[in-house]
Amino acid sequence: MTEGSRKAIFAAFAANLGIAISKFIGFLITHSAGLLAEAFHSLADTGNQGLLMLGGKRAERKADAEHPFGYGRERYFWAFVVSLVLFSMGGLFALYEGFSKLRHPHEVENLPVAIVILLFSVALESFSLRTAYKEASQHKAKDISWWGYIRGSKAPELPVVLLEDVGAEIGLLMALSGVLLAHYTGEPRWDALGSIGIGLLLVVIAAVLAVEMKALLLGESASDDIIAALNAAITGSPSVRGVIHMRTEHLAPDELLVAAKVEFDPELSMAELARAIDGVEVAMRQAVPIARLAFIEPDVLRRS
Repeated sequence: MTEGSRKAIFAAFAANLGIAISKFIGFLITHSAGLLAEAFHSLADTGNQGLLMLGGKRAERKADAEHPFGYGRERYFWAFVVSLVLFSMGGLFALYEGFSKLRHPHEVENLPVAIVILLFSVALESFSLRTAYKEASQHKAKDISWWGYIRGSKAPELPVVLLEDVGAEIGLLMALSGVLLAHYTGEPRWDALGSIGIGLLLVVIAAVLAVEMKALLLGESASDDIIAALNAAITGSPSVRGVIHMRTEHLAPDELLVAAKVEFDPELSMAELARAIDGVEVAMRQAVPIARLAFIEPDVLRRS
């Protein structure tokens, strides 16, 4: 895990913990359904940052006989667990609370307290989002949209924190709108609708995260530019006639498995071929440092 990812996770953890505490206090004072939904949302986000840190720590374990390719996918697994927590503890609870208050509406009390706590939460969440945005900007290519970055990133932590923070900001605006509408219209069901909106938002974000993390858990190939760099490194050897085919798979965000069938000069002796393969592997790692595991199979291209 990069230092930037750790910084974003710690910022989100501290912000969400402070927000969760303030929202629970606010709910006890105001009895706002939106505040309670947001409190559980922030509590879920706090736990999620802990899960991301746990995944990063466990992924650092060395490869062993049982896991010869290491534990890099731990980061993907715990990010997938984050999506489940966000769906259940965040989204489903907010929906339950919203529909419950819709059937049994309760007037929001102490409106100034609710507004102050929500604005305070917006300020803390903005700090977390700004940190995540700043760190992610260093990894996102300028010609790629933010949605493209989230969909294409092989490192799960920053996309997860970004989605959570954006969802939290939108959820806070929903909660604030529900509280204000409930107060000024005299209809407490607006507060319940705010909670339902928060629940639907969290369910959608959780679904996006689950789909992306599932793809990474199953194993994704390297990006097109990395594959092009590997091809160039292989064919750059004077002993290579061409790449017959190549397969890549991310074992972790910063660890790539490469298996290639390569056509070498048939005039090479066994010793020369071994040296040529070693040279190709060195060139591949120089071009793509994350290509730590490379398997080269010499073969003959059969042209029909």
